[in-house]
Amino acid sequence: MKTTIRVIATRRRFTDDFKREIVSQFEKGSMNTLQLSRHYSISQQSIYNWIYKFSTFNELGARIVEMKESSTSKLKEMEERIKELERAVGQKQIKIDYLEKMIDIAKTDLHIDIKKNYGTPQSGGSGKSEKK
Repeated sequence: MKTTIRVIATRRRFTDDFKREIVSQFEKGSMNTLQLSRHYSISQQSIYNWIYKFSTFNELGARIVEMKESSTSKLKEMEERIKELERAVGQKQIKIDYLEKMIDIAKTDLHIDIKKNYGTPQSGGSGKSEKK
């Protein structure tokens, strides 16, 4: 006689407090739906259903779009980029100040006017040279 073993499907029921905790973790950006699904062994569809039901940001008829990268990591990247650009601007400003000081020194000590003088007429070009 052949015996068959059949697994009885169990259906888990979750409390509203647990569902709200999952939704709050999603809203904080600490975990995305895939991570929550794997961590708690819950289907992503169930998590999305809970988000639509319990989310404080959810409006009726609005679709929730999950970003691949959390907003906190994007914010950190943008802050790092801002610091990098501020550093570059600071270096350029130091260079400009240095060059302006060199121009002033050339004018006062060497009597060389390097800055463009807007009052002088334009030259006519090199013109034709005479052969000797």
